[in-house]
Amino acid sequence: MIPELGHFALVAALLVALLQVALPALGVWRRDRRLMAVASSAAQTQFLLILFAYLCLTWAFVTRDWSVAYVAANSHSELPLAYRVSAVWGAHEGSMLLWVLMLSGWAAAVSVFNRRLPPDLAATTLAVLGAVGVGFLLFILLTSNPFERSFPVPADGRDLNPLLQDPGLVIHPPMLYMGYVGFSVAFAFALAALISGRLDAAWARWTRPWTTTAWLFLTCGITLGSWWAYNELGWGGWWFWDPVENASFMPWLVGTALIHSLAVTEKRGQLKAWTVLLAILAFALSLLGTFLVRSGVLVSVHAFATDPARGVFILTFLAIVLGIAFTLYAWRAPRFVSVADFALFSREGLLLLNNVFLVVAAFAVLLGTLYPLLAEALNLGKVSVGPPYFNAVFLPLTAPLAVLVGLAAAVGWKRAKPAEVWKRVRVPAALAVVAGLALPWALGHRTLLAAIAGGMLAIWVLLTAAQEIGRRVLAKRDRVQGLLQVPRAVWGMTLAHAGLGIWVLGVSFVSLYSVEKDVRLGPGQAAELSGYAFRFDGVEGRAGPNYDADHGRVEVSHGGRVLAELEPEKRRYRASGQVMTESAVDHNALRDLYVALGEPIDKARADGDWALRLYYKPMMRLVWWGGFIMALGGLIAASDRRYRLAQARETAAVRAEALA
Repeated sequence: MIPELGHFALVAALLVALLQVALPALGVWRRDRRLMAVASSAAQTQFLLILFAYLCLTWAFVTRDWSVAYVAANSHSELPLAYRVSAVWGAHEGSMLLWVLMLSGWAAAVSVFNRRLPPDLAATTLAVLGAVGVGFLLFILLTSNPFERSFPVPADGRDLNPLLQDPGLVIHPPMLYMGYVGFSVAFAFALAALISGRLDAAWARWTRPWTTTAWLFLTCGITLGSWWAYNELGWGGWWFWDPVENASFMPWLVGTALIHSLAVTEKRGQLKAWTVLLAILAFALSLLGTFLVRSGVLVSVHAFATDPARGVFILTFLAIVLGIAFTLYAWRAPRFVSVADFALFSREGLLLLNNVFLVVAAFAVLLGTLYPLLAEALNLGKVSVGPPYFNAVFLPLTAPLAVLVGLAAAVGWKRAKPAEVWKRVRVPAALAVVAGLALPWALGHRTLLAAIAGGMLAIWVLLTAAQEIGRRVLAKRDRVQGLLQVPRAVWGMTLAHAGLGIWVLGVSFVSLYSVEKDVRLGPGQAAELSGYAFRFDGVEGRAGPNYDADHGRVEVSHGGRVLAELEPEKRRYRASGQVMTESAVDHNALRDLYVALGEPIDKARADGDWALRLYYKPMMRLVWWGGFIMALGGLIAASDRRYRLAQARETAAVRAEALA
């Protein structure tokens, strides 16, 4: 009975979504505020209905209702409760239900927190979000029903994919989806601006917090996904340029450009048409990522769907949504084009250049992701585009981008004098050069040109990020008061840029100085790697809640002093028979020591030799810290109360003008 209620809730949500589109659109056309107001109540009702459906599916997992085909395919009686809850989004149907739940949640949030918006803009924005919701609800009901029954009812489930039985799965997908779907709000605001013809600094202030919030969730999701792959897959890497990784990285790059472009539109009233285009592209790439993951064209641990009908549906929906958006943009955008009255050597000029690098990087990744698919579709043979291509194309764009990030923070709006800018940046530049030269030597590594460059760029970004706050504090006689008066948006920008610098530093060192070794060890034997001794103490059998494990023990020492006891595992899941590697990592700020347990060399002997893979990874933690500090910066910036106060003033002015 519960699954049927969930299905009916989705049907009701579809009907409400249709009302959310039709009645507010009619209200805007007739200038009827009562019809416009329907948008808010419809958005909130739709969210509650989808939430109820989601809870119904969760209950089916918790109670092990094997009559629901999706539950039987992705759970098992021995699966721990935490993974039964997270299994709701562990495969295609449930992940799409989570997607529409997030989408309806964003729409409900817009209806609650943007009550001060002009009624026509609010109604149009929510109507666009409702239209997107209609498409995805139809997709679920027609091709991906998570409540479909299975007869006869199996005695037990087939279990959740062992790759997904990890704490990272509990957090990573919701964060990623919140970011993906969050760009729909920027998209809806962009279309509302094109339809209404209202695209000014006030529109940028309404849009910017929502865009920043979506960006911070996507940043967290990507970072958590990278951390999960590093810890769960046992290959010691944190980014492989997998097409599904790229699917989330592309909207992140364009979303980053959008945030900076919104700043220019808000402060200077420039780049309006470009900002709207970026909002459309960010959501377009989110939809494209959905198509790649759900269509079955990719083979990946992240790619769920295998039914071509689903791919055709999403591709058709993608074509309709983007066709309407780009047609509307081509029709209305020319009226927003303005003649630039700023120099290239100004903050807005450098931010525009920053945008160019980000968008070029995004489309370089897009080309590398889609080319193998297009080549295969055109019968040109199978083409593999891997890390060598992406590193060769993407990395050269990173260096000038990092320079621009630091330089833009030191340059004023409208026009800047090179002599004044040089006074601001000469100390950070000198310190970056010195630190870049000294850091590899101080950490005991050979000095390579790439390491020097990476260290210089990282220190440059870190120091220039702090300059804005320093200037504001030094401008006040009371330094403490000056520090307290720094706006949250400035703190957020500083933290986000500092996170980027930390990330660059981590990536530079871990990419250049990682060392790995495959060894064969018996109990009591040891191997040396980068000055660390790894002594293998053997393997014992252990039983987990739904798996049996070969539990290894490795003692790590340095200079005769024991540093850690690592316990890698080789798990065999009882329901599926799949074997998974659970790595073990000892870490601090300067390095990771990573051990993955391979296969027994002599399976006939319980105390025989085993294959192990050992890694030394310097500054690996900085990669994760950098990502989370960037996200924290986005959170602080999005919470700046100046946005709410400015929105209140601007809404009052708009309403007064309408009454006049």
